[in-house]
Parts: sequence; structure tokens; C-alpha cells
Amino acid sequence: MTLIKLPDKQAYRQAYARPFAAGEVTVDASPAEVYRVVSDPIAMAGFAEEFYRARWIRGATGAAVGNWFAGSNRNGWHRWVTHAQVTEAEPGRRFAYRVRFVVPISRWEYEITPEGAGCRLTVRNWLRAPRWFVPIAILITGQPDRAGTNTVNIATTLGRLKAHLESRRASA
Repeated sequence: MTLIKLPDKQAYRQAYARPFAAGEVTVDASPAEVYRVVSDPIAMAGFAEEFYRARWIRGATGAAVGNWFAGSNRNGWHRWVTHAQVTEAEPGRRFAYRVRFVVPISRWEYEITPEGAGCRLTVRNWLRAPRWFVPIAILITGQPDRAGTNTVNIATTLGRLKAHLESRRASA
């Protein structure tokens, strides 16, 4: 049996100080169109890899600062549910939320920048879990390389989102 160890303190501090996963894509769609999708966790679950279902909770019905949603996640046979609170909701510009699972886990930010006839969508993910929780998170998610997994999953999600938005534009 292999024990899951706490991450090195110095490496953990560095990972905590900056985004530990990110990605970006240029999309042939307006910032408003992109924002409508990225600020809707129910829609985003259809493009994501681990995150597969969402619902607004605590009386929320849409993206506004302070609103909460629950997200269901899976990795193989591992299943877990998180709660997220919207921290930024600027239509056509930025959508961000912080994720909790008993303790703070992460922060996700979607930044939309106009570019040419479309826009650039940048996704950043910050680690926010306490260092002592990392081995527990690995057991829950089955994923020891969270930064690597999130980087790959962000790229997959962005590719699917781009294809969806651009196919809607082509058929319009």
C-alpha cells in the first residue's frame, strides 16, 4: 500500500500563489455569446471532462455575484459534489467562482477579451485547498496530479466550447 504524502511546503506555497492550471482559445463568437455559456454552469457541464452536472442552489437561478451552484464531478468510479459561489459576473468580460468541498478547494476564472471579429477566452484555476486536505482530495478524486489533469481538462473543455459556439454561428 502506498501512502499519499503531503505536498512539499515550498512547492505548495508556489502553487497556491499563482494559477496552477490555465488555457485559452480564440473563438469566432461575440464576447456576449461566450459569456452566456461560460456563466451557465448547467451548460458548461456539457463541455467539461470531470464536471458533468450542475444546478443552481440556495434560491439562485442564474449568474450573479453571491449566487451558489452545486457541481457533480466524476473520474472513473470516483464521484464527488462541490458547491461554488459566484465571485465575479461581468457580462461579456469575466465570470469567476470559488469552489468548496468541506473546505475551500479552488477558484475558477473565465476572462473574455474581444479580438478581431470574435474573442479570446482565458481560463485560470487556482488551488485554494489547505495543504493537509490534498491527500484527502486525491483519495476522493482518484487524481494525484490535479494541476496536470486540470490543464488537460481545460484544453478539452475549451475545444468543445469553441466547436459548439462556432457551429452555432455557422448554422445561423
